[in-house]
Amino acid sequence: MRQRGRHRRRARGRALRAALAGAGLALTAAATLISTSQATVTDDPGALEPLAASARLDGLRLTEQPVPERSLDRLAAAMGRPVDAGTVLAGADRTLRDADGCTADEKKALPVEPAATRAYCWNAADSATREWRPESVTTSGDAADDGLWGGHRMILSGWTRHGDGAGRDLARVAFVNADDPDRLAYTWALLVVPVDGGRDYRGLASHVSGMVWYGDKLLVTASGGERDALYVYDLRRIQRATVAGDAVGRVPGGWSAHGYRWVLPAVASYRPTQGSCTPAPESAAATGSEDAAESADFASASGTNAAPCPNSLSLDRSSTPGSLVAGEAAPRGSERPTRLWRYSFSADPARAGLLAADSAGTVSAQEAYETKVDGVRGVLSRRTGPYGRTSWYLSRAAGPDSAHGTLWRQDLRGAGTTECGSSYDTHRCWGDGTGSLSYWPQTDEVWSLSGRTLFAVPRPSVERALR
Repeated sequence: MRQRGRHRRRARGRALRAALAGAGLALTAAATLISTSQATVTDDPGALEPLAASARLDGLRLTEQPVPERSLDRLAAAMGRPVDAGTVLAGADRTLRDADGCTADEKKALPVEPAATRAYCWNAADSATREWRPESVTTSGDAADDGLWGGHRMILSGWTRHGDGAGRDLARVAFVNADDPDRLAYTWALLVVPVDGGRDYRGLASHVSGMVWYGDKLLVTASGGERDALYVYDLRRIQRATVAGDAVGRVPGGWSAHGYRWVLPAVASYRPTQGSCTPAPESAAATGSEDAAESADFASASGTNAAPCPNSLSLDRSSTPGSLVAGEAAPRGSERPTRLWRYSFSADPARAGLLAADSAGTVSAQEAYETKVDGVRGVLSRRTGPYGRTSWYLSRAAGPDSAHGTLWRQDLRGAGTTECGSSYDTHRCWGDGTGSLSYWPQTDEVWSLSGRTLFAVPRPSVERALR
């Protein structure tokens, strides 16, 4: 029945396109069965618009700012010898529930078309909290050519605590052991920033809405209370907390990490060469609104200097060398274009996992585009074939009247999306849009987060649904 229904919808689409062809109207594969009175620009955003002018690209430059080695060494001398991600993984003490163990409400957030073939829900206590929210995902498929780290399949998921009043935002990472797809185990580490020359650290006050694991480095978005665009963490430099408690940093008797066992100190950051990522005065802390947080982040990224302040990140291994793909957050309904761009990773073995920079530490964007799709929460880029075109995949957040978001594929020729259901808005088929996108080449899967559910969709299923 589902197959016949799909054929009927496709047949209606072909008939509609044929009728409109006589009037000289060109429709892309993203056209949906809705009346023109209900259409908006995001019903068909069209092709990507290249930003080729040097001034537009110059505005996306970053300046690399390493944390001094002596500061990291001082912190390690005080806290104890650093460990790597494998040691953290060995201490996984929580278990993800598989799809059968997820609640009906948790599964409602999963994509409709294409359907997820793997779905997991967090430990009941982590799922129940409203203080923390999962926002980003990356895998060992990003980290290494063989998709393994220390012989393990791993998933990292970034969560944000949205503080209010005296409480600041915090960021943590779930280290997930994915060796056994039927039993995923995980544990937490807190993201921090060394201060006072490595004599102390503070929590990363940021929405970790995007993260990429490349080599031994983890790059995360910095927004909200942070002025930088990106922070960098070394997965060989993980420290052990020695004191339990809510405090973050040095405390009487040792080191505390808001109750977590592990601490990741930042080893570098990237700051906009022009402008700042400081959010606008109207913030989520002032309004208690997720939309306000998105608006503030966009305002910081879209001032007169157009500073690069990404909220979405992913890795593109189809480029040479590999590249960091970034997208910003244009609020839904703002009618402002969303910028997409990329930076190359360094090919210097001594700078593994860092972005390609000149002698002054300046990182330049290799290319940039604008899209009419707003509310973008996840971005992927992938080249098909040695001479193929590059496609960009954008996940758009769900609107206030929908439980599902939209997945778009765009390139320089047009746009495509999926169809599902029978309402006027048939392209809301993706998850609810809260999570980033990550492609795992070795398994040919796209991973993301929807609500509090971690899921994977085979890439061929994505391509077929978007065709």
